[in-house]
Amino acid sequence: MDFLVVGLGNPGPEYERTPHNLGFLVVDHIAERNGGIRVTRPECSAFAGVGKIANREVVLAKPQTFMNLSGPSVKKLLEKYSLPPERLILVYDEMDLPWTALRIKTDGSAAGHNGVKSVIGSLGTQQFIRVRIGIDPGERSKRGVSLVLGSFKPSQAKDVEELISFSAEAVESIVAEGAEKAMTRYNRRARGSNEEAK
Repeated sequence: MDFLVVGLGNPGPEYERTPHNLGFLVVDHIAERNGGIRVTRPECSAFAGVGKIANREVVLAKPQTFMNLSGPSVKKLLEKYSLPPERLILVYDEMDLPWTALRIKTDGSAAGHNGVKSVIGSLGTQQFIRVRIGIDPGERSKRGVSLVLGSFKPSQAKDVEELISFSAEAVESIVAEGAEKAMTRYNRRARGSNEEAK
């Protein structure tokens, strides 16, 4: 096995099309794009599926423990597939990045994200790859729980689909070419910009 790709999110239909579930949505899109990998097998408190991206074996997973308790599930999955934390690609929404921005990182703190905090706490390291998807609309009144758990607006539909597709491509690039090359190609401030996100 080469990589574990984990999308963070919350189980249940009420959370399905919310910013906090972008990790799940990206994993589903990756599965679709790569031979229809079925991410449905209950495994380590997650739904998981095995397949190939660029001829490399990957596990795609969506923890079902709710966002803030994702860490133990991620740790068990890494152990099950005998992978070190450096082979984890964690995909999640990031309130500290502007809407449609994307940032790939290979280490760093949780930056206030409770799902990432749980993963760092369980793994005992910050050394894993992150694909951070920007969700900040630039309106301070719309930050916090109302932002991350509120449904996407119809006016955002086009941006959402583009963002999911772009994020999936970024993950595929990490698997195929490594994180450093993927950073130069996919880190961006906002849709349509190839500048590195802050």
